[in-house]
Amino acid sequence: MFKKSRYLLIIFLGLILQDAASQNSQVLYYMNLPQNHLLNPALRPSNSFYLGLPALTGINVNINNNFVNFSDVFMKGKDSIITILHPDYNVDNFIKKLKESNFITPEVNIQLFSLGFNAGKDLYIFLDVTDRVNGNFVLPLDFFKLALKGNEEFLGKTIDLSTLDAKATYYREFGLGFSKNIGSNLRIGAKAKLLFGLADFSIVNRSLGLTVNNDYTYSLNADLSANLSGPVKVHFNSKNQPDSIKIDDKVLKSTEFFLNTQNRGFGLDLGAVYKIADRIQVSASITDLSFIRWKKDVTNLKAESQFFFRGFNISDVIAGTMTIDSLAQIMLDSLKNSFTFTDNYKAYTTYMPFGFSAGASFNLTKSISLGVLSHTIFFGKQIREALTMSANLNLGNAFSTSLSYTAENNRYDNLGAGLAFRAGFFQFYFIADRIPVTWNKIVTNNASIPLPYSWNTINLRLGMNLVFGNKVKRKSDKPMLPEQK
Repeated sequence: MFKKSRYLLIIFLGLILQDAASQNSQVLYYMNLPQNHLLNPALRPSNSFYLGLPALTGINVNINNNFVNFSDVFMKGKDSIITILHPDYNVDNFIKKLKESNFITPEVNIQLFSLGFNAGKDLYIFLDVTDRVNGNFVLPLDFFKLALKGNEEFLGKTIDLSTLDAKATYYREFGLGFSKNIGSNLRIGAKAKLLFGLADFSIVNRSLGLTVNNDYTYSLNADLSANLSGPVKVHFNSKNQPDSIKIDDKVLKSTEFFLNTQNRGFGLDLGAVYKIADRIQVSASITDLSFIRWKKDVTNLKAESQFFFRGFNISDVIAGTMTIDSLAQIMLDSLKNSFTFTDNYKAYTTYMPFGFSAGASFNLTKSISLGVLSHTIFFGKQIREALTMSANLNLGNAFSTSLSYTAENNRYDNLGAGLAFRAGFFQFYFIADRIPVTWNKIVTNNASIPLPYSWNTINLRLGMNLVFGNKVKRKSDKPMLPEQK
C-alpha cells in the first residue's frame, strides 16, 4: 500500500511541475493561424475562410506552478534518482526554493467548433465554441514547512494562512467577434462571449490562522466560505458538520450536465494592431474579461469560528511509518470533526482570470519577422508576467513556423517552437512553449524512464483546420521566349 501511495504522490507532483504560467501560447501570437485571434481579436489569418471541427480544431493544455520543477522532486542520489519521499532527500534545500505564495494553475481548452470568414474587403468575422477548465490553487510557504518538517518550529506560534486559495471552474464559451481596418494603419477587433457554467468550486478566504499549541494540537481561527455548483451533494451529521461529499455519477454522465444553461455569464475580448512603419507594427489586447453567475445545484459553506484538531506530519510518510492514505484520512477526519459549517443555497458570482498582451514585430522580409510579446495574467490580486522574443516565418498559410525564448517565473531557459503546414484544404499545427532541454532518467527494476531534469513549464497546443484561400502561387513553368517574327 505504501508503494502505491508513494507513486501516486510522485505522479501528482510530476503533473503540477508542467508549468504554463501565462495561460497563453506566446509562440502562436505571430504565426499565421486562425487560432491567433484567441490571443488578440484584431489578429487575423491570411486565409479567406476556415472551419474547425469538434475537438480536432484545437486542444490546449497548461499546468502551472511557480515554485518547483522536476529536478526538485527527482534528483540524483548515490546510485540512482531519488524522489522527494526518499529518506536521503534534502528537504531544507527544497524549502529554500519556495516562495511566500506558491501557486498551481491548471488549464485545459478544447475548441468544439470554430468558423472564420471574410465579409468584405477588410472585415473578418469569427465564431468559437470552447469548453474551458481552469483552476488556481495557492499554498503559503509555512504550509509546506509545517507539512514537510513538522511543527517543532511553530510551537506556540500562529501561522498566517490568509493567502491560501483554491478555485476550479468548468464552463462552455460561445464567442462571436470581428476585426476591421480603421484607416490604413489601424486594425481593431472585439469578441463578445456568452458563458455557461457547468461546475465550480471556489474558496473565499477572509482570514485563516493556524496556531500550534504546546501539546502539539492545532487551533484554527477561520473566517472563510466555500461555494460549489455542480452534481455534488454535501451531507451533514447531527452536529451540522460535513459528513460526506458525493458526486452524482448519473447526472455527471448525462446531457443534463453538459447542456446546462442556467449558470450564465458574459465576457469580452478587445484588441488592436497598429502599423507604425512599413516593417514595424505594435499590438495590444485584453482577453477574458468574464464572469459567471452560478444558480443551479449551488451549495454554500461557511466557517466562522475557532477549531481544535490533532496534528499531522508528512515526515511519518517519509520514514515509512505511515502511508499517504492514512495521513490523508487523519487530516480529513480532524477537519471534518472540528469544523461547524452554516450552509445555504444562494447564487454567487465568479470572475475569470484575465490577460493583457502587448507586442511589437519587425519584418525582415515579406515572410520573415522578429517579435517581442509581453503577457500578463491577473488572478485577483496575483499578477503573473511572461516576456517572449520570437523569430517567425510565414509563407501564407501553406507553411508557418516560429522559434521563441520566454522569461517567466524566475526562469530564463524556456524555449518554444511552432509548426503549421497545409495539405490541400487541411491545415495541421503543433505548438509547444517551454520545451525541456536537459533530461534525466529514473531507473526502476524493469525499465529506465526519461524525465526532463530542470523543466517547470510547458504549454501544448495542437489541432487541424479546414482552410480555403491564400494558396502560395507557383511560378509558371512556361519558358520566357522572345516573340518570333
